[in-house]
Amino acid sequence: MTRISPRLATAMVALVLGCAAPAVQAQNLTIAVGGNITSMDPHFHNLGPNNNIAQYFFDRLVHFDHQQRPIPGLAESWRAIDDKTWEFKLRKGVKFHDGSDFDAQDVLATFKRTPWVPNSPSSFTAMVRGVDVTVVDPHTLIFKTAAPRPLLPLDMAIVNIVNRKNVEAPTAEFNAGRAMLGTGPFKFKEFVPGDRVAMERNDAYWGTKSPWSTVTTRIVTNSSARTAALLSGDVQIIDQVQTADIPRLRQNANLRIESVTSNRLIYLHLDHNRDVTPFAFDKASGQPLAKNPLKDLRVRQALSKAINRQAIAERVFDGQAIPAGGLLPDGFFGASPKLKPDALDAAAAQNLLRAAGFPNGFKLTIHGPNDRYPEDDKVLQAIGPMFTRVGIETAVQPMPWSTYVAQAGAPNYSFSVMLVGWGSDTGETSSPIRALLATPNRDLGYGASNRGRYSNPKVDELLGKALQTVDTGAREKLLYEASEIGVGDLGLIPLYYQVNLWAMRSNVTYQARSDEYTLAHQVKPR
Repeated sequence: MTRISPRLATAMVALVLGCAAPAVQAQNLTIAVGGNITSMDPHFHNLGPNNNIAQYFFDRLVHFDHQQRPIPGLAESWRAIDDKTWEFKLRKGVKFHDGSDFDAQDVLATFKRTPWVPNSPSSFTAMVRGVDVTVVDPHTLIFKTAAPRPLLPLDMAIVNIVNRKNVEAPTAEFNAGRAMLGTGPFKFKEFVPGDRVAMERNDAYWGTKSPWSTVTTRIVTNSSARTAALLSGDVQIIDQVQTADIPRLRQNANLRIESVTSNRLIYLHLDHNRDVTPFAFDKASGQPLAKNPLKDLRVRQALSKAINRQAIAERVFDGQAIPAGGLLPDGFFGASPKLKPDALDAAAAQNLLRAAGFPNGFKLTIHGPNDRYPEDDKVLQAIGPMFTRVGIETAVQPMPWSTYVAQAGAPNYSFSVMLVGWGSDTGETSSPIRALLATPNRDLGYGASNRGRYSNPKVDELLGKALQTVDTGAREKLLYEASEIGVGDLGLIPLYYQVNLWAMRSNVTYQARSDEYTLAHQVKPR
């Protein structure tokens, strides 16, 4: 490989800058993303868009490749010493953005800060809880767990490492940029909530350096606006491509599309907890029902059988979605082959409602975001009439994600039926089981996003065993059983798995990722 001296490289850049405007633009990348980034704090909210942007500025001990296979990050290696002991060897020579050295004390500080962050709507506590960390030397850590923890390296691929100086920095300090001190491929420049995040390349990055000197991630929650920005050349790449736009994008020789099956399930969470739920009403009086109908399995089954998942996949997504029966698509670890999508069966749904004491059905309002997931508003609008056809007269209420997520997570104002999505952090089924179906338990880190407050002791028991089972085959069987029980009980109603879609100018390339992250440092010029 021919090597160019720094002096010659500088001269070449100066020549290019002076003679060819397109080459200037090649140093700057603008991305439009559909998910609203709500915070720069890497430990505040376990939310896809936040986790995505955090990877620009912070590293984890373990990274994931595009198929969610673990690869070295700030830890160059790790090994199990025994069932309850792990050794992590840290990289040497890694610098934070201020030039200070990264070492084991920063990992220790991160473990302290992660469960400390106040008011977290969905925390990362489960990843660090129950781990006793010993610093052997500045680049060697021993993790001891009370019980076997075979998924510990995967958990370490989720927790972003912060500088020890910011162990007690409040979330506001990260949002303002003052605590944005990481080891990642970019340095923080600006965060304008609801609008953009700006950054510049970290030329001292320990890994492969980005080809882009500056990057701007624009928050564009409207799908048509993202497409328009790409067509006009205002941005070079967009995520969450609107399926209706795919034909014309494919016909444009200046554009390209990349896709892959997602790790994200879109589902309905139901109010399992309250004796009276706020958005289920008597048809005649319009008053809230005296008893929460969603606590009856037959009603939940009726709702599931009323949904035409195939029609949603074909008509709303033009085939770019996969009807779901479980928590993860086929091919992901722990995805039970027994869980198949419920087929549309309106007659069975009506019979189940009669058996549950609702021969004439009832009224229901379902809630969801209109700017978080691809076509989320259209999905809500499709489900409402499906429920109405079987006798559950349904109104839909979409709202901006920032408003919706705050209300959906509030214990005194969570909705009755909620459209939500979950992407598996770890690429296997313990993630959705632990977050969505396990009984909420802050000490264990269970149920962090269990907005319906579903609780099933058997699911908790099987999950606990799976998380401590070292044997891979035995662990997968436990995850099968836990998901089969939880989904069979309709702790949530699976709808579909996303297909992740990116569109980009033809002069850049990007390898589609199952975790749906758009990582600027992996966007390459052609």
